[in-house]
Amino acid sequence: MPELLTTDEAADYLRLSERKLYELVANREVPCSKVTGRWLFPRNALDRWVSAGLIAPAALAQVAAPPIVGGSHDPLLEWGLRESHCGLANLPEGSEEGLRRLTRGEVMVAAIHLHRLDGDDEAANLDVVTDTPGLHDAVVLGFARREQGILVAPGNPLALSDMASIAASRGRMAQRPAGAGAQLLLLALLARAGIALDDLKLAKPAFPTGPDIAQAIRAGRIDCGIATRSVAKAAGLDFLPLTWERFDLVMRQRDYFMKGPQALFDFMRQGGFRERASELGGYDVSEAGAVRLVN
Repeated sequence: MPELLTTDEAADYLRLSERKLYELVANREVPCSKVTGRWLFPRNALDRWVSAGLIAPAALAQVAAPPIVGGSHDPLLEWGLRESHCGLANLPEGSEEGLRRLTRGEVMVAAIHLHRLDGDDEAANLDVVTDTPGLHDAVVLGFARREQGILVAPGNPLALSDMASIAASRGRMAQRPAGAGAQLLLLALLARAGIALDDLKLAKPAFPTGPDIAQAIRAGRIDCGIATRSVAKAAGLDFLPLTWERFDLVMRQRDYFMKGPQALFDFMRQGGFRERASELGGYDVSEAGAVRLVN
């Protein structure tokens, strides 16, 4: 079967009448596009659409998502939401939870930074959004590239440098909630180094955000943890660089044009945003606001 289906092929594939399919197209409830006067339906997108149970009454499908940015925590994003006066609230619970809330219509935007065990992190955000059921109509915007590393007390008293040194020193290591981008990065780094998670002396419970890790290090409750350079700089901690990562914003195409997101995107293009990123440290915002994917 071809990857792009015609109207009659899509109707047969979905076991719908062509009349019903046209109703779904008219209400923008089914993934499709018009090419040279004909409607075409990507088969993979139809599969995700059906598996997510997205055949719903038009009134339900068009319910506006609440003006909330879920997903990962970031100091520059937190500042931008406040200073742009966009009216979007912040609900930082981790990248994967943000995507789950987005698919359920519980947030308008999800902030994500995902990592894979195979080390191909450059496309990780885009690949996950493309493959997530219920996000057939998603758009991904670049927010920033961020520098992630290991936070340690000033002077690095345990002489830590990488995952192997943390395991050998039995230093008390912070962990983040399951599905958080920093936790995914930790698991990826351990896998690449051939170290089991149980080989680390992990502090419990998990720390919700990078600033929580920084505070625990300053208080002497833990020895190290993964967070961004900006968090380390703000807390006066030493920073051992690990990698640069993509930090992206995901939303539905219809929400991209809403007043709140547009106010934030406009703010991201201004000089004050770039100056703040430089002041915080560990950011590259040269692609801020650039559309990276339209599903």
